[in-house]
Amino acid sequence: MPPLHRLPWISRMGLPAAIAAIALALSIASPNFASWGNLINVFRQISINGILAVGVTWVLLCGGVDLSLGSQVALAGVVAAHFAHPGAFPTSLPFLLGIAAGAACGLANGLVITRWRVAPFVATLGMMTAARGLALVLSDGKPVSNLSRGFTRLGTGDWLGIPLPVLVFLGLSFFSAMILKYFRLGRYVYAVGGNEQAALVSGIRVDRIKRLSYAICGASAGLAGTVLAARITTGQPNAGLGYELDAIAAAVIGGTSLSGGAGGIGGTLLGALLLGILNNGLDLLNVSSYYQAIIKGGIIVGAVVLDQRRIREESESR
Repeated sequence: MPPLHRLPWISRMGLPAAIAAIALALSIASPNFASWGNLINVFRQISINGILAVGVTWVLLCGGVDLSLGSQVALAGVVAAHFAHPGAFPTSLPFLLGIAAGAACGLANGLVITRWRVAPFVATLGMMTAARGLALVLSDGKPVSNLSRGFTRLGTGDWLGIPLPVLVFLGLSFFSAMILKYFRLGRYVYAVGGNEQAALVSGIRVDRIKRLSYAICGASAGLAGTVLAARITTGQPNAGLGYELDAIAAAVIGGTSLSGGAGGIGGTLLGALLLGILNNGLDLLNVSSYYQAIIKGGIIVGAVVLDQRRIREESESR
């Protein structure tokens, strides 16, 4: 009989089972956890991280990484807020400019990585500092406030009782999943992450796929930053601190390999949900944020260990 972790149903059901078990335990420990209002709050809280996690999944599948997501969130929020004052511009303009700011940062990352062959870790680390500095320059180091009601509704409104940020997150997840699964672009992304040299030999424009993946990741960060600014009703130049780690953690916990070529949006969605449930449940139980960080760190390391074990076993079986 094969080891338990190699059984197909374990690999498929492990994360959903873990989520169900944690949710059940938290429901017993804190009756307020299972209330409808709190569950809606959980989904509202994970929406920003979920949007970022969907975007960074594209980059991870290509075998890259993006450490500048939090700074892109801040920059996009500040840019959008500057154009969201009442009566100044059409409501759609700040949304588009916020997304464009993130996409520009992502494309810049992709160009530095593919054209000058800078390691993704170094390139995105530089962008993390530059984008944060640009957000501080544009805002003069102060929150950008006095935003129109039409703009803030994206972050504070709802539709049929479902918060609009949650709908944005689910909509982005759906379209990304469809593209990665059914379109040529998705197949190319997996091919580049799985074996870059083989993809290049087969005629795939590897650099173009990488640049596009980073641009999509940046656009997702821009969307997240715009939604966040609408939710907190200000463009905060210090927003998004540490968001990149939570986003990468959600994708890795969901089964996306740090080596590229394996994973998907469905797992990322579950990973974001797991982190959101943990954060909310521990808050309800009044667990110190210091201990929460330790627990989250342990989960991330565990997910990476399992990923490396899977890669090692696949290489040994070839």
